[in-house]
Amino acid sequence: MSSIMGPGKTAVITGASSGIGRGAALDFAARGMNVWLVDVDEAELQAATKLAKSKCQQQDASQQTIEGRVVDVSDEAAMMALADEVFAKSGNCHFLFNNAGIQLSVPEGGILANNHAMKSTLDVNLYGPMNGCLAFCPRMKASGEEGIVVNTGSKQGITMPPGNLPYNVSKAALKCYTEGLEHDLRNTIDCKVRSALLVPGWVNTSIVLKNERKEALAKDANFDLDSVFFHEEKPASGAWMPQQVIDFMVEELDKGKFYLICPDNDVDRETDNIRMTWTMQDITQNRPPLSRWHPDYKDKFTEYLKEHKK
Repeated sequence: MSSIMGPGKTAVITGASSGIGRGAALDFAARGMNVWLVDVDEAELQAATKLAKSKCQQQDASQQTIEGRVVDVSDEAAMMALADEVFAKSGNCHFLFNNAGIQLSVPEGGILANNHAMKSTLDVNLYGPMNGCLAFCPRMKASGEEGIVVNTGSKQGITMPPGNLPYNVSKAALKCYTEGLEHDLRNTIDCKVRSALLVPGWVNTSIVLKNERKEALAKDANFDLDSVFFHEEKPASGAWMPQQVIDFMVEELDKGKFYLICPDNDVDRETDNIRMTWTMQDITQNRPPLSRWHPDYKDKFTEYLKEHKK
């Protein structure tokens, strides 16, 4: 990754105002990279951009670009305009990190109540990365330089735990899209751009906080920060911090990995593998979907986990 993440190289990071995106921006800035931070949260984006500038390796601002841009990733035209600006000023993009994501609450009555949560979630979590790829990938490929596209998925897009179907659907579709993207890139002659799917575990980010705050404002209600279970300023002990995810991501990319499946303080990789295997075998074993949470299979899954855990 040294050829992609070294001084003078350029990274574009969406969802960069907090969490994993901000962690990446700080890490990349410290490596001497040009960093473009992208988000819709203007106040937090300004703070993150200022912090990234403080991490710069190059003291001469003309030698290292740190820019913040308020852009809605679900807006294809806005992402195209961003790419125009990045390539005009920085010359290329070597690391495209499609990380922006939302996790809306499912309305009372469940998924059949209305389509707002589904559409809004897909617009950001699926079409956001797709818009990023459409805007940046053709130009990254045409540059002839090495580059990488990392899309942030989720274990919920693989094991599908019940409770938030719009989020699961968005991340499952993004997994499918990113796998197809990597296949195309690998089978394009002389293409020096590749892709990877980052699949974080439990991470202390503000994704839940931001949704609850947004919902409170929409209802003209008071927002109680203490009511949020976890976030970056109130870390849960079982969750990783964003920098741990970035360190793991870079380490796995250095090994040439595509699936970057992060553990956390509660769940190791072996357990993740067993859970994913059980989920995929719902089809081959002709079990009910999401059988891991089905009352007839709950004990069977527990035994399966014990049997396969080394």
